[in-house]
Amino acid sequence: MTAPSTERRDQEREDLIAMLASQRELFRITLRGIDDAQARQRSTVSELTLGGLLHHLVHCEQLWTSVIVERDENSKLDVSQFDSEYRMAPEETVEGLLKEWDTLADNTTRLIREVDDLDVSIPTPTSPWVPERVWWTVRFTLLHIFREIAHHSGHADIIREALDGANSTYQRAG
Repeated sequence: MTAPSTERRDQEREDLIAMLASQRELFRITLRGIDDAQARQRSTVSELTLGGLLHHLVHCEQLWTSVIVERDENSKLDVSQFDSEYRMAPEETVEGLLKEWDTLADNTTRLIREVDDLDVSIPTPTSPWVPERVWWTVRFTLLHIFREIAHHSGHADIIREALDGANSTYQRAG
């Protein structure tokens, strides 16, 4: 069996980059026209808010890209921070979080292009709900970031619709 061609490997990387960018953009569309007060407003019975979801997604991408880079076999998730994981802090703004996400997206793109092998297994942090060390491929870890963004884009759409009736489908044209 021969190794995949360089062209095919490069295409897979560009596909991963494009899918992440597309999903980030869909989430961003849901935030169009939202101010910081609206971003903090609960609009459903859930505690989730648009700003809290944005805060989480920035943190999530930051965490999982660092897992890819650091490959620390002794890492543990710091669950002490989880009570604020889905909250936009008082000093945070939608604009500031989006700028942070843009920088992070650029770093993720660079990482995807430069990482040696998408098939290499890396250790994931342990946590109370996953106490044993689990190993994921770099590819799976990147797809996990995608899954998080996609999952929370659905939440964001529901929250936005409950706020003012807008949603990403109708906002795309805007």
